[in-house]
Formats: sequence, structure tokens, C-alpha cells
Amino acid sequence: MYSKLFLFFVIIGAVTMLTVSVSTLPNAFAHGLGGDQAEPLSFGDMEVTVRTDLTPYDITLGDVDEINMKIRFFDTLTDNTLEQVTYRVEVWKNKDLLARNLFYDDDGRLDVEIRPQYDCTKPDLWDCTIYGGSEHVTSPGALYVFGTPCNDDNLDVCARPTITGPVFSQGGLYNIRVDIEGATSPKTLLTELLSYNTFVSIAHEQDFLIQTANAEVPVVVKTYYDDVENFSFDTADNSISFDMPFDWDPSYIDLVEIVHEEVKVPKSFAPFAEGKQFTGYVNGIKVDQRALLSDPYESEDTNTIHFLLTNPELEKINDALGSSNHANKVMNLKLVPSNEIEKISTKFYLVDLNDFERIPTDVTVSYDGTFGADQEIPFEFSFFNEEGKLIRDIRYAYIAYDESGAELSRSGQDDIATPGIVASEGSDVQRIYIPSQGQVRIDVIVHGVGLDYAQEYAGIGTAFLEVSAGAPPLTAPEPASVPAWIKTNAGWWADGALDDATFISGIQHLIANDILVIPDTDATQSGSNSNEIPAWIKTNAGWWADGALDDATFISGIQFLIKEGILSVQ
Repeated sequence: MYSKLFLFFVIIGAVTMLTVSVSTLPNAFAHGLGGDQAEPLSFGDMEVTVRTDLTPYDITLGDVDEINMKIRFFDTLTDNTLEQVTYRVEVWKNKDLLARNLFYDDDGRLDVEIRPQYDCTKPDLWDCTIYGGSEHVTSPGALYVFGTPCNDDNLDVCARPTITGPVFSQGGLYNIRVDIEGATSPKTLLTELLSYNTFVSIAHEQDFLIQTANAEVPVVVKTYYDDVENFSFDTADNSISFDMPFDWDPSYIDLVEIVHEEVKVPKSFAPFAEGKQFTGYVNGIKVDQRALLSDPYESEDTNTIHFLLTNPELEKINDALGSSNHANKVMNLKLVPSNEIEKISTKFYLVDLNDFERIPTDVTVSYDGTFGADQEIPFEFSFFNEEGKLIRDIRYAYIAYDESGAELSRSGQDDIATPGIVASEGSDVQRIYIPSQGQVRIDVIVHGVGLDYAQEYAGIGTAFLEVSAGAPPLTAPEPASVPAWIKTNAGWWADGALDDATFISGIQHLIANDILVIPDTDATQSGSNSNEIPAWIKTNAGWWADGALDDATFISGIQFLIKEGILSVQ
């Protein structure tokens, strides 16, 4: 047991090593579920940008009747808000324009009350939208409402224009485009518009059922991006998969900060019980462990698994699949459970950076006990509030030391302008190489929460964990045998030299004669009546033929065809 005096000196040392002051953090280009800040543009001697925030911040479709949309125009160098601003605001979902109008605001903070309407039947959705407010006397065409200026605490009584229409009436990602047409005076128009793109998400829950021999298991997919379809459960590996519309064009991916999907499964369903580990795939490509987060804390009865596909992860998938994937309009997500793991874990609280008093933030640092010395161990950092709930959008840093005090690793301090690793759902995985057995000390600092680095949960603390030799590595099973000459056929098919029917016929012959060995796969009813082979499978086959994908990935595509009933092996 460590004395309070020793822990005090540990914390003092950590404060010294983690040198960024959270009280002086600048605003940063970043993205959250209900908030986004665009990259700044030069305007005189300033670097100006806009930031969009929704209130409530995390919205599930149908939960609220009114949403506040705040747009702030400010200088990132000083954090000063520019006044007397004329905004042109457009709201888009996919390629549909939902709203477009001019607005004026005296203090540079524009608040608009959004009233979602769900019954628009017009071909052009924007034609259903109605705007509330008066034209500003010196900013022609711009809506303005006289009265009490808005702040975060008076949204129920302050003066703000309204938008009533099909805005935020569907789940998914919305693009809020903002042009600054004038600033510092209602009569001052900019010679060149300052144009910004921001993105916010509205969650939507979809209900599905897994049919087992003994029961129907309810599954909820909570999507922050777009509706999902073709939900299916594969009894061969207990995997859940589904499709979602998605544009893989690199110019579009450049704009997407994150794609967020949640799969909620009862803990009573053994393959998805608490303590299970999961592997995720997108279009057949295995995603990084950080892109898959299991959250057993949200509910006593439900295990929630998050796909958190950041921009770098999306680019990595696109690179792996090649340029032929750029025209693909579908994202296939697959979640595969594996064995239950034994976690080595420690829990501690954070203290304030100034007076070292306890703050309402508890932290758990844990790792899979099968890992050990001389390995890169995936440590999981989880942050909880006083109610035991995960704190979203935590921005944190860490330093790891061995028992002699030698530094092993650090992260979250490299970028002075945007310090902190972002744990979007309040939990995050960091791989740290631990060279030898013994005690590991990890100092953790929370810089703040959200785009503003709110200080309610900011503080510092220390974890101590024992690292042993770990479990011996498991012997990998022999992969299915795939003769090399089959790759020639796959390459021809991918290039269009073989049609789908000929390719399917050839695969059936190879399977029937045990030339191509496919693990047992049962055909299931996925909800799709199409016999069309998805483009991503043909892309995978081409890359497999060129040696860019391994045999297992190619075989998983064949299993998919069998499961969907496109390829029969009877």
C-alpha cells in the first residue's frame, strides 16, 4: 500500500512532466457528435473560424421536439468573438438541401431554434422549410430577432430565429455550411466570402432480432451516420454484420471526421456477454483495436460495442482496398466475438491540478491478462463521472514508467494547439510496449472535456499495475488451403474478363471437389432479395489475386456469398 505522501509526490512529478496548462488551451479544430469546429481561415491579422454546437449535445431521433443550433464566429488566436456578423447558413443531409437563409447577429453568436418536421413529401425538401424572424434593418434579407441575447443558460427565453422543417428529422450526419458575408458592421460585406463546413450527428436506433434455436435475441443498432440494412447473424462465428450507405470517394472522406455505430446486445446472450473481446471488419478489412470499443457500463443488461471509425481509419481502409473502392457506395460492418478475457485492472480518482483536492472523476486502467512482458500491451483507459457513467469526449494524456522510474511511453502532449487523446465514448485503448516484468506506473491527466476543454472533470492521477510474463502464445490454426491457380480466375473476374455466373460456377466446382476448403457456413435470411454480388467482394478478389489481401479475407468473401444465398454449395 502506498502512502498518501508518496502519492502526493507522484502527482507533483506528473504535473511537472505533463507541462501543458489546461487553463491556457486554445480552441482547436475538432469534431464531436453534436459539435464541430472548422479549420480557421486568415482574416486580416486574425485566424477566424466558425463552430457549430447543438443543444442537447447527444440527440437520439424523436427524443426532443426543439434543438438549439449555435454558430459562433471567432478569432482562434485570441478566442475573441467577432461582432455584427451576417451569416449564410445551409443545412444538408447527403445531397439534399434542407434549409438555406441569411441571419444576422450582433454579438457574433448566432442561436437558431430548430423545430424538426417529419411529414415533408415535396421532391425538394428545402421547399417545406419555414423561417421565423424579422429582416434586419441594415442587413437586407438577414433574419434577426430583437430581445434578450442568448447564452447557454437562457435558451428558453432568449430571442432567436427559428427553422421549422425537415431539419434533424432523420438520423445521420448533417453538413452545416456557413458563409460569413459580413462582419464588424451590418453594412460591411466581405470582398471574399469566408466559407466553412461543419458536421453534426443525430442518432437513430433500429431494432433487429437474432433467431437462435431457443429464443429470439433483440439487437439494437444505434447509427450516427445513416440507416443500416441487410442485418444478419452468422452462426458459424456468432458474428453480426450489416450494411450502411457510404461514399468512399477520397474527396468526401476528407470531410468526414468520424463514423460512429453502436451495436447493443443483451449480456444474457452468451457470445456477446460482458467480458468478451471483439474484432471488427469494414468491407472485409480488419479495423484497428482503437476503432472498436466495448462498453459494458452503460446498462446492467446490455453490452454496447462501438465502431468509432476516424478519418485516418477510413483512409487506411480505402488504401487497403484500392482505387476501385472509391466508387463504392456501401460500408459493410462486421462484428465478431472471441473468448472471454481476464482483465488486470486498477481504479483511482483524479485530483485538481491546483489544490490537489479530489474531483468527480474516476479512472480505470486495465489490460488483457494474456499479454505480458516484452509485448506491446493494449491498455484500456476508461473515465467515469460521479454517477459511474462514462464521460464522453474526454481529452487526456499519459506517461508510463517502469519500476525503476524510466519512461516507457507518453502520448497526448505532442500537439500544443490540440493537446490530449480524444476518448469519444469515455474509453480508449493505447498500445504500450512493456519490456520486462514488474510494476508499471501510468500517470494520467485529463485536460478537459469537449471542444472547449471544459474543466469539470480535469485533473491528474496515477495507476500502478503488475505486468507478468503473460500467457504463452496460442498456436494459430492452419488456414484453409487455396491453390494458387485459383487467383488467376479471381483476377480475371475482378477485371471483368469472367462474368459473375462463370465465377460462381467455378467456385462451386472447387468447393464440391474439396479443392477450395471453406469453413462451414450456413445460408441465412438477411432481409435482402438481391442476388447481385456486392462490389466490395469483387474488389477483394482482385486485391487477393494481386497479393494485397490474404487467403482468409478472400475466403470470408466466399462465406458471405454463401450466407447471403448468392452462392449455393448444395
